[in-house]
Amino acid sequence: MAANSSTGSATEPPGLETQWREIDNLNQQQLRAGDSWYLLDKRWYDQWKEYVHTGDQNSSSYPGKIDNTELYEDLDSYHLKERLTENEDFVLVPAEAWHKLLSWYDMMDDQPPLERKVVDLPSTVKVEVYPVEIYLCLSSNLESTVSAHAIHQKIRQHFNVSETAESRLWMRNTDTSSERLRNLNMTVLDTCLSSGMVKYTPTIYTLVIYSDSYQGPPGVCGLTNLGNTCFMNSALQCLSNTPPLTEYFLKNSYLEELNFTNPLGMKGEIAEAYADVIKQMWSGRHYSVVPRVFKTKVGHFASQFLGYQQHDSQELLSFLLDGLHEDLNRVKKKEYIELRDADGRPDQEVAEEAWRNHLRRNDSVIVDTFHGLFKSTLVCPQCNKVSVTFDPFCYLSVPLPVSKERVMEVFYVSLDPTAKPTQYRLIVPKAGRVIDLCTALSQATGIHPSQMAVADVFNHHFYRIYQTDEFLSCILDRDDIFVYQLSSGCVDQDGEEVVMAIYMRERSHYRDYGSGGNSYGTSLFGHPLLISVPRAQCTREDLYQLLLKRLATDTNSQDATDGDQSAGAEPSGKEEEDEDEDEEEEEPASCAQANKRLPGRRRYTERRKKALFTMQAVNSNGTTERGMGETDAQPYIAIDWDPDMKKKYYNENEAEKYIKDQSMDVPHQQTTVQLQECLELFTTVETLEEENPWYCPTCKKHQLATKKLDLWSLPEVLIIHLKRFSYTKYSREKLDTIVEFPLRDLDFSGFLLKKTVNSTEPPCRYDLIAVSNHYGGLRDGHYTSYARNKDNGQWYYFDDSKVTYAREEQIVLFYSTQTLGGCSQIFSLDLKSRCNLGVG
Repeated sequence: MAANSSTGSATEPPGLETQWREIDNLNQQQLRAGDSWYLLDKRWYDQWKEYVHTGDQNSSSYPGKIDNTELYEDLDSYHLKERLTENEDFVLVPAEAWHKLLSWYDMMDDQPPLERKVVDLPSTVKVEVYPVEIYLCLSSNLESTVSAHAIHQKIRQHFNVSETAESRLWMRNTDTSSERLRNLNMTVLDTCLSSGMVKYTPTIYTLVIYSDSYQGPPGVCGLTNLGNTCFMNSALQCLSNTPPLTEYFLKNSYLEELNFTNPLGMKGEIAEAYADVIKQMWSGRHYSVVPRVFKTKVGHFASQFLGYQQHDSQELLSFLLDGLHEDLNRVKKKEYIELRDADGRPDQEVAEEAWRNHLRRNDSVIVDTFHGLFKSTLVCPQCNKVSVTFDPFCYLSVPLPVSKERVMEVFYVSLDPTAKPTQYRLIVPKAGRVIDLCTALSQATGIHPSQMAVADVFNHHFYRIYQTDEFLSCILDRDDIFVYQLSSGCVDQDGEEVVMAIYMRERSHYRDYGSGGNSYGTSLFGHPLLISVPRAQCTREDLYQLLLKRLATDTNSQDATDGDQSAGAEPSGKEEEDEDEDEEEEEPASCAQANKRLPGRRRYTERRKKALFTMQAVNSNGTTERGMGETDAQPYIAIDWDPDMKKKYYNENEAEKYIKDQSMDVPHQQTTVQLQECLELFTTVETLEEENPWYCPTCKKHQLATKKLDLWSLPEVLIIHLKRFSYTKYSREKLDTIVEFPLRDLDFSGFLLKKTVNSTEPPCRYDLIAVSNHYGGLRDGHYTSYARNKDNGQWYYFDDSKVTYAREEQIVLFYSTQTLGGCSQIFSLDLKSRCNLGVG
């Protein structure tokens, strides 16, 4: 049995913001050979992150003691489960971070700390999560003859470790301390003498061997998600499967071209870190690589990538290509070059001059592989001055046709308590406001827009209640939008009626004495309500009767009135109910009214019982209680149900039901465009925006000139970035337009101004080799990638550390030119695919 690693009792932790800051800073440190890192259950760590980010010491998300139970096969041997994945099953934290968390939260009894060592490999360092432990029993007559080298070779033979695979021996001195055996010529016993072990005594030694003997196809290798780094993994997989660039690094051609003096570069560090990742991925010895060193280097030189926030794949790709170019720039000293306008000269002459000037300052494998040339034409709207320049590019960022309309799905809640919520599918202006949503719903329901209130419902409470003049762009497609019918229109803050938000809560069976009070704990359930109430009827009794009527269809038709319908009645215990069993009272008028409002309910027995529910003023989250007399711009009232009363009288299944309007049966037709349409839009004449005017040398002032981009020459590998994230003054969205395109033989000849292509230049027909996908919306999402292996021609799907085979019909957008010999081949263009996102 492992020794108890618990500290006995946790020390008083610092504030939540301090906890997060300290642990997050420690997690940024680089791996160093010999250092200790610790495994933490991912679910516990995520719970801790949620807890410290809520900013509430009394939050229900308190993670409790550190618990790694889910990482073990069983709790007797504490053996780690096989094939656990970093950042999916566990996270790694450095020793200092581990000891802080342990001191703050303690650990489950008897669980050992999962300490692992950082090992030094030929091209990287990594945390050895799965060491193989060998227990050796040595007798005294073998002590002077058995060498560590012999033991090492025996272990390699036993586990069929290949000759090319690296392995190392470690001696575990204690449960938490290991020492590498560097001198394999010494006897095992001599090696252990420094630890104070006694000669001539049969001793059990623990040795740990590291061996990465996995053999697989080169390049078919996953990348571990270090925490929201799927965007980086996706971009790396696309570049890894770009043949000319990968061959350049695998052949060590980069070593002769590292530029350590370029002030625009990263002293060669980005190129070397990228080379290490590529060599590991194409060694065929890893099914997954941890790109921690690479990520650290990227964050060091580009602060926007520090930490573990989600980013745009294309943004990372742009930085990486630029960083590799400057680190490998063959131009050691860049000369100043004054650019000239065309001034009526032939395009061919101006383009050749521009490319020569570009190569005088920029000459690298990135330029060789990815750079092409634009022709940019600007026309002054006042004097008609035409300015022509030729500019290099590394990728094409092409726009998608933007629809002016948007489809939204909402739930409509009628005033009629017998009517179920109805789900509608509406077409609204994309740049519209909430009032436009209400107007569209009004056409379907016949209710005036002024009698509607719109809210975003999340986790049984109102995440946001919208004003009618707010833009619809702040509502995401995934949001649960409820529209409530109000009893009168135009409810003003100082008007005759007030809009109240109503939450449903269930009390626990037991009182909470731990926080110094004796109140019951509560939890939200069901759908909240928005109701308009005359200010004159905002008494507790009037509200109770109004809510009783609104909940008519959610309460059981039988025995629902077995209670005193007086709002002032307080819940009583079982003994109090029994004592009142024989007391007969006259039925209150309010109770008689309630009987009429709830058809099918049993008539009251003329005895006093407790109310169905009580009411409490709360905050917008439905948690902190407030005084019923407190005023607020938006009152929030909680209906608190006793568990027994809720079980007996509230029909939760019935309350969750809704009906679908016929508009929901009309399938949502996504817009479909051809890639060629996006390219045509890219080359369309546009007028410059006010924020980016052009200075006309003739008019001597800034003008909103017209601008047209054309393609002059294309690179060997063409990166196409579909601009799916749309940003305007009024909206931010991700476009879900389907883009259709050929996987082979993509012909750019119709877009190229330069019509003559000699044998030394890339052709204008391209085959697809890789794609970076994005799933989700603006706030979050996940990146994956497809890529075609350069060695076997097979397509693979890369999802962080997981790699699977892929079919061609699944694929979308990262093009490479065909070989010259393949230009004349004709390929079928039948294969189509939906494109979520190009590179970015």
